[in-house]
Amino acid sequence: MRCPYCGHEDSQVKDSRPTEDGAAIRRRRQCEDCGARFTTFERIQLREVAVLKADGRREPFDREKLMRSVQIACRKRPIDGVRIERLVSGIQRQLETSGDNEVQATQIGAMVMEALKGFDNVAYIRFASVYRDFTEARDFEEFASSITEAAKKG
Repeated sequence: MRCPYCGHEDSQVKDSRPTEDGAAIRRRRQCEDCGARFTTFERIQLREVAVLKADGRREPFDREKLMRSVQIACRKRPIDGVRIERLVSGIQRQLETSGDNEVQATQIGAMVMEALKGFDNVAYIRFASVYRDFTEARDFEEFASSITEAAKKG
C-alpha cells in the first residue's frame, strides 16, 4: 500500500479489525520509509457495477459518492453515522447481488429514498429535493403534504 505522505510503496500492517458489521476490514498501517501511520479500509466487492446516467453516460458505481449524498441529506439530523454506513452498505450489496452489471441512476435514487423514508422525514425530503429536482417552494410543500397524508392513512 502506497504511503499517502511520502509515496513509498511499502507499508506494514500494525492492526486489523472488522468494521461495518463485518462488511469491511479496517487496517492501521505504518510506512516503512517515513514511519507515518494511516488507516485503510477493505470492502468486499462482488462485481463491477456501472451506473447509467440520464444523459446516457456510464460511470462506475462510486460508494463514496453515494455516502456523501446520504450524509448531506442527513446533516444535522439525529441519525447515527453507523446507520448511514449500514444504509449505504445495504444498497451497495443489493446492487452487487442483483445480477445486473448496469443499473439506472434513478434506481439507486429510488433505493435511497425508500431507505430514508424509514429513517427521518427531513432527510427524506432533502434527498427527494435533489433527486426529483425541486425548483420551487411549492414542490417542497406538495411533497411534504404527501408524506403527512401517507402517515395519517398508515
